[in-house]
Amino acid sequence: MAKLPNPKDTPDMGFEEAMKELEGIVRDLEGGNVKLDDAVKFYERGAALKRHCESKLADARNKIEKITGDGKSLDPMDRE
Repeated sequence: MAKLPNPKDTPDMGFEEAMKELEGIVRDLEGGNVKLDDAVKFYERGAALKRHCESKLADARNKIEKITGDGKSLDPMDRE
């Protein structure tokens, strides 16, 4: 049986820590060894971690764009 997600406050987590926890949640849910009630808690925690990681990535992107000063997209798909 999977262990319930870490209740640590998401805003205090670094990107790597949040991604590691999110990966663990996905692995547990995909494994199918989680009771329904717990799966809902896992899903809620995973959604919060996903939003947190997206926010951290957006912040990093904005900082890099400020440093480079060119406003060009950093997405490799946009460079083609």
